Parts: sequence; C-alpha cells; structure tokens
Amino acid sequence: MTLQARYADVPVETKQRLFDEVKADLRFRDTLYGCYECGICVAACPSARFYDFSPRKIAQAAAREDLGIFYEQLNDDIWNCSQCFSCLRCPRGNNPGGLITIMREVAINNGLASARQALEGYGRVVYKIMSTGTQVSPDMLQPNAFPDWGPHVAEISENLLLWRRALPPETLHTTSTAWEVTDRTLTELYLIWHMTGVMDMIKEVDAGLHMILVDVMEELLEDAGYAAD
Repeated sequence: MTLQARYADVPVETKQRLFDEVKADLRFRDTLYGCYECGICVAACPSARFYDFSPRKIAQAAAREDLGIFYEQLNDDIWNCSQCFSCLRCPRGNNPGGLITIMREVAINNGLASARQALEGYGRVVYKIMSTGTQVSPDMLQPNAFPDWGPHVAEISENLLLWRRALPPETLHTTSTAWEVTDRTLTELYLIWHMTGVMDMIKEVDAGLHMILVDVMEELLEDAGYAAD
C-alpha cells in the first residue's frame, strides 16, 4: 500500500487546513521561491544519502500545493530531516529545511501520531531541562530511550566508563546537573515556555509529560509569586 493510499481516508478538508496553517506562517514566504529541479539540495543533503528522503520533493509539493503528497510528507518525510540546512545551497533561494521546520511545528501543534512517535524519545530530555535547567547527561543515552538516534547511542552506552576516563568535564560524571542553575533561572525558563506556547505544544503531544512538568514547577512558581496555571 502506498503512503497516499494509507492516508486516503483523511478528509481533503483536513489536509487543506494543515497546509493553510503552514502557508500562513510568516516564515513560509522566505522558504519557497520555485524549484529548478537542479538537485543541488538533494546532493548536499546528508539525510538523502541514508533515507528515502528528498528536500526537493518537499519544496515541489508545497509549491504545487499537492495536498496528498504534502500530508504524506507531514506524517513521514519531515522527520527524516537532520535540520542541518545544507539545502540552503539552492541557487533559487529555496529553504526546504526552513519549510520542514514549519511543517514540524504544525504536525506537533495538531497532535499528529507521527509527531508523537518522533518526539517520544525526547520526553526525558525535556523533563531534565525543565526540572534541572540542563540537558542530557550521558547516562540517559540508552538505545531503548533513543532508538532513532542510530547505533552510536549503543556505543556510548556500552563504553560510558571509558568515555568518562578519557574526558574530564564534570558533565560526564553526573546524572543530575552539569552546572548550578538557580531557582530564578528555572522560573524564567518555565515562564518563557509557558508564554510562548511551548507548554501547550508539549501538552498536545504528551499530556503525561506536561502534567509532570507542571507538578515540578508549580511550587517554584508560587514561591516566586506567579500563579501556576
């Protein structure tokens, strides 16, 4: 079964609405100017070397407003992009990577199943940032948590003690924090995420993670004089 056939039961109105959301983004007009079909973006794209992925097809589908292919890409292809923006080499000035950024945001905001699946491994990363102010510690890099990160994750996990002996920074010696983060910084971080809609995006994709984050930050916000809701 082809991908478009798999999504044939999705109403055209839904596909049109999602495309309109992408097109209405202020950044859209700076990502698409028309395709020469020269293939430079594909030749420069690292993801195209390993996946059935083409930044040229992303640009062409959007330019033609091909709703069937667009919806297929929105659910599948956009998650194969490494967001390296090598495609900016386009002589026409197209920016498929920028277009994909918009498409990903629309997929997340609308709670598409592909978005939930693609972001599943990042729940721990988001929780760690919001609860400690830091990012991933090496101990968190396990194949079962990040299956889409490739075999390198397994290599890190299997040789973690060796990496720690070879690299002295404190970030390799902890599962808690990499540096000291004040409550004020955490409060500001939470407020930024809340006021810019990031928390709403998290709630749409992972309601459980959203509930945990709110619980973690509720007391801190109240102590700082803010309403948790």
